[in-house]
Amino acid sequence: MDPLDVMMNKDKVIPYFQPIFSADKQLVVGYEVLARMQTNDGIISLGSFFQDKSIPDEYRLELDDHIQKLALDAYMETDQSTILFLNYDASLLLKDNGDTFLQRLESYKNRGLNIEQIVLELKEDDVAEHFYDNKHFFYYILSFGFRVALDDVGHNGSNLDLVAMLKPNIIKVDVKFMEDEELPHLFSEVHQPLSMLSRKIGATLLFEGVSNFNQLNYAWRNGGRYYQGFYLQSPAKTFVDSQCCKEKMQKEFQHFINFERKKMESQFTLSNELTLQLKQTLKTIKPEDTYDELILKVAQDCDKYAFRIYVCDEEGFQQSSNAEKNTEKKWILIEEGRFKNWSWRPYFLENIVRMNIEKRGFLSDLYTDIERDERIRTYSYPISDHLFLFLDIPYDYLFEQEGLL
Repeated sequence: MDPLDVMMNKDKVIPYFQPIFSADKQLVVGYEVLARMQTNDGIISLGSFFQDKSIPDEYRLELDDHIQKLALDAYMETDQSTILFLNYDASLLLKDNGDTFLQRLESYKNRGLNIEQIVLELKEDDVAEHFYDNKHFFYYILSFGFRVALDDVGHNGSNLDLVAMLKPNIIKVDVKFMEDEELPHLFSEVHQPLSMLSRKIGATLLFEGVSNFNQLNYAWRNGGRYYQGFYLQSPAKTFVDSQCCKEKMQKEFQHFINFERKKMESQFTLSNELTLQLKQTLKTIKPEDTYDELILKVAQDCDKYAFRIYVCDEEGFQQSSNAEKNTEKKWILIEEGRFKNWSWRPYFLENIVRMNIEKRGFLSDLYTDIERDERIRTYSYPISDHLFLFLDIPYDYLFEQEGLL
């Protein structure tokens, strides 16, 4: 829509409120204020108006002021038990050192607004463009008592250093990248460290754009405490009943829990099978057997489980060759792996210590094998206090077993 038409019909621009739900209580915990316009063709979104940098700053500031005043007026009539998200362009905030926004909040604070319930929402890309030259300004803004949400985090590759320095109260991740209701594991690899970082800095992870069951599942599995999207509730002119989605969320969560429980049971079952098999195999190992002879015997007994087997010491140095299946499904020895060090791998040393203390094997999470470019798991097992056996389990086997992917 033409920007001039929008400004000429500002009286038809109204706030809509999109509910945000919590995982812990399955209640509405907040609302994001969205700009909508009443037209002859119905209600239209003005999201593109605020994102279009070619539109004069004065227009966007004026409409921001208009929509936020209407939203705050409506919010003041509630008990202010929910939080209210107000979107702002970081460059417009910098334009007047935040005076317009801060003065607006101050005027409402004098009328009884609980400023701690207000969330200033900024896009990660916009903040990244200005943050390093204006650190003091952003830290100054944070000192006023309202909360800050960083939006679209991870959209173009996450600026984890920016997130760590800014320490927003809320980190928003958009799940619209999930096409055809798929769960691309590569995005999960990005969002899991983001989930860990949010915990370390005391931020809440919010997944937005939830439009289907799988996206809600993804958000739940990746540490999301807050959820937002049409699958749960569409934006509306008014505030909704806080329990409007409680029954639905509880039902969905039960699905998630049952599925994850089955996955865990499958992983424990596989671990137990491998443990029993390896205990039997290791009884047949003679003291004079070399490490390569050991792994070939293990390969014979664990043929259906593994495609690569090797032995490492407690410092991560590989003591054997690699026993690997070739294209004819025959086990061969590949000398090249001997004496390589794997201690740099995530969780390697942690698992070594755990195996030593707990005297049992461990099944890894899913990860991509560099050489095969496929998703695999590794089972590690203690041979002694100083030697550890590793079995790499191929995707084909994991795919055939329920709950291992």
